[in-house]
Amino acid sequence: MPAPAAPPAGSVPGPATGPATGPAPKGVVSAEARRRRLIAAAFLLPALVLLGALVVHPIGYSLYRSFFDRSGDTFVGGDNYREILSDDTIRTALKNTALWVVFAPAMATALGLVFAVLTERVRWGTAFKLLVFMPMAISMLAAGIIFRLVYDHDPDRGVANAVWVGVHDTFAPSSAFPKARPGRDSPLVDAGGGAFVTRDPVRAGTPVLLPLVGVAPEALPEGTRTAGRPDAVPGKVTGTVWQDFTRGGGGSSNVVDPAEQGFSGMRIEAVEDGRVVDTATAAADGTFTLSAKADGALLRLPAANFREAYAGVEWLGPALVTPAVIGAYVWMWAGFAMVLIAAGLAAVPRELLEAARVDGANEWQVFRRITVPLLAPVLAVVLVTLVINVMKIFDLVFVIAPGAVQDDANVLALQLYRTSFGTDADPGLGSAIAVLLLVLVIPVMLVNIRRLRKEGSR
Repeated sequence: MPAPAAPPAGSVPGPATGPATGPAPKGVVSAEARRRRLIAAAFLLPALVLLGALVVHPIGYSLYRSFFDRSGDTFVGGDNYREILSDDTIRTALKNTALWVVFAPAMATALGLVFAVLTERVRWGTAFKLLVFMPMAISMLAAGIIFRLVYDHDPDRGVANAVWVGVHDTFAPSSAFPKARPGRDSPLVDAGGGAFVTRDPVRAGTPVLLPLVGVAPEALPEGTRTAGRPDAVPGKVTGTVWQDFTRGGGGSSNVVDPAEQGFSGMRIEAVEDGRVVDTATAAADGTFTLSAKADGALLRLPAANFREAYAGVEWLGPALVTPAVIGAYVWMWAGFAMVLIAAGLAAVPRELLEAARVDGANEWQVFRRITVPLLAPVLAVVLVTLVINVMKIFDLVFVIAPGAVQDDANVLALQLYRTSFGTDADPGLGSAIAVLLLVLVIPVMLVNIRRLRKEGSR
């Protein structure tokens, strides 16, 4: 049997199992590729089922339900959407949501940027970052309760007003006698504007009694003593201003009794022809002395003696409730912004910063011209994330804003809850608000997706 011919030089022998097969025809999927696709589909199926059940179906049903009335039996077309634009409460929610979107993410991002840059330059920066980030570990409900107390109008309970009142009273101390007033058959009468004046002119050498009532004993100024009886001094006007009330009853009206207290620090003015001719301040026992200039004048207790104590700012009133709640949100989320920005800052080339300083740039110029532009992608991530977050803010507003001003602090997510599940529930209108909220969020999501694609293509 003749030997087989040798293969041509340079040729590669085929596999021992048989002749080499060519590539599969176009459009024909191999068994291995089909198996891999089936495995991938098996892993994705649970996620797709959950996504459909928890996201796609609720969105579709909300859209469908928004075209029906309260009962769900009558098709009303776009009536629910028209009501959104005509209802004052919902329009307030839209306006407040716009305020949230404009201010809350910008403030939280700006604070996070400042904290991230400054903590790089201090030795205890890590501890500071921990403190700033700690509010993120608190739930929105707990944070709402905390700030409901912080914003309490009573300075004895609310930290914000305690600080505010303390600063105010440092420069403009309030009166110790805001509730004081003349009693029955008093020689004092109302002079208008909160002041009181004697009925008759006073005379030198004749003591004057100025009784008042209405001040709680515990509210009297510190150092107040038992009221003293005025002595007659020739050529001078003397008198006593005191609390004409005896604890436990007893005592005589318009008479200084032994158990009654003087009004320490009360200001007394002698007024003649509309002019103040002399003034005095009551001693600890309420006694005072005026010069001979007061002879024949009327004695006046000016309104400053009875000015109501400064109660602070009504943080949770109709005018300030939305900024107050935004402040609580910024307190919580500034730490989140700081951590992300600090991570981006760690990747900034130090050579660029040092080169700018060598070229004569000051720290503000380095921050504005180099640091911020290099951090622009990170800042965009933080800003977009916070915008999406504030569009659905609900629990913080619900907990902090008192019921009387919830309409003033209202936002779309809260209005969605109140409309859909409140005492006068209207699921059709609530579904329309949900669809509106989705439509408002979609552009922000598209911007975020576009940014992620750009970063992925680099």
